[in-house]
Amino acid sequence: MSKSLYETLEIAENASESDIKKAYRKLARQYHPDVNKDPSAEDKFKEINSAYEILSDKKKKQQYDMHGDSMFGGQNFHDFSRNAGGAGAGNLDDILREMFSQGAGGFGGASGFGGGRGFAQEPNLDIETSVTIPFIVSILGGSHSVAVNGDRFDIKIPAGVKSGEKMRVKGKGHAQGGRAGDLFLKITVASTPDYEREDNDLVKSFDVPLYAALFGDKITIETLEKEIKLKVPQNTKNGQRFRVKEMGAMNRKTNVRGDLYLKANIVLPKVDDLDENLVEIMKEKLPKE
Repeated sequence: MSKSLYETLEIAENASESDIKKAYRKLARQYHPDVNKDPSAEDKFKEINSAYEILSDKKKKQQYDMHGDSMFGGQNFHDFSRNAGGAGAGNLDDILREMFSQGAGGFGGASGFGGGRGFAQEPNLDIETSVTIPFIVSILGGSHSVAVNGDRFDIKIPAGVKSGEKMRVKGKGHAQGGRAGDLFLKITVASTPDYEREDNDLVKSFDVPLYAALFGDKITIETLEKEIKLKVPQNTKNGQRFRVKEMGAMNRKTNVRGDLYLKANIVLPKVDDLDENLVEIMKEKLPKE
């Protein structure tokens, strides 16, 4: 059974998902119309994209592996795509989308495309994918590098973005016939052991030596933005919070920043490290209740 889709991507029929993706990226770069000025490059680029769309989709790939080129009327994929593009019956992507949504049945003789189906719908050139960004970038905003379709570029992340939000990057989708779709990114914010986010507020634990907790002191704390000095009062309790105004996350609707809450973690010294006389005095004088 002939399976020319694999020939289009220059891979073996038993190629893994990773092999398929690597082959696609290599060929897409090679035949991208912005890079390759050969008049036939654009048609080749369309073939590569269409082949990848089928072989990268588990259901479509299983369907194609079962029926092979009989889905294209027995033609190899190159001839099929050329006839589809020149038959006036609509766009190649539309034809393939229709074909694979209905299965192989009824498409065994699909080489003519003269049946007047009328594929008027424009191809969907948009891409949807996920991206994970560092926690600090989600709070302060900044540039983040992403790779899509073998192309690596930087995107601007707005301050205050949350996991689950979607971003639109214009013109970074599939390119075809002088048109380019958009890239839709679903944001995931990487977790960090140093901070918790509570709506637009941030919570950070910091160590407080026993001396500072008992008698008060100034403690230096490194935040996401800068180093600050916090005055810890005497008799500070473990878990006590101190508020630093407008050093939290940005509320993207109101453009008002939340607050940073510094949570005291009192660090007790090891008894073995204390002066013996002090230990004896503490044993005698410290309250037991």
